[in-house]
Amino acid sequence: MSTHVSGSFNITMTPATTPQRSGRTTLGRMLLDKVYKGDLAATASGEMLSAVTDTKGAAGYVAIESITGVLQGRQGSFVVRHAGTMADGKQELSIVIVPHSGTGQLEGISGTMGIRIEGGQHFYDLDYSLPGAR
Repeated sequence: MSTHVSGSFNITMTPATTPQRSGRTTLGRMLLDKVYKGDLAATASGEMLSAVTDTKGAAGYVAIESITGVLQGRQGSFVVRHAGTMADGKQELSIVIVPHSGTGQLEGISGTMGIRIEGGQHFYDLDYSLPGAR
């Protein structure tokens, strides 16, 4: 059985390297720092690789993010993998909890996350399962 939680987060992205051009695309590498609020009270760090084309609104990214904190009263950490693309007004985004990455009271966690941006604010939607959780 899956549990749904949501909240907001702040993100700081810092370039890790100088962007590189490859054909019509700029390749970048960013360091991520996040603070999650709501049902997930946590901090996170990670890295993102991006490819932004010369065509407005066409890009792709992958990222790995390690999240540490408290999820509905349970202390621990887990890792999520991001993969996203956008083009022609359409977006595809997949954020999945890496299997067997949970620690502490989040050991065995599995699930998916969504991201929304509304009025310039970032929000998350996390659907997760934990063995033995009710």
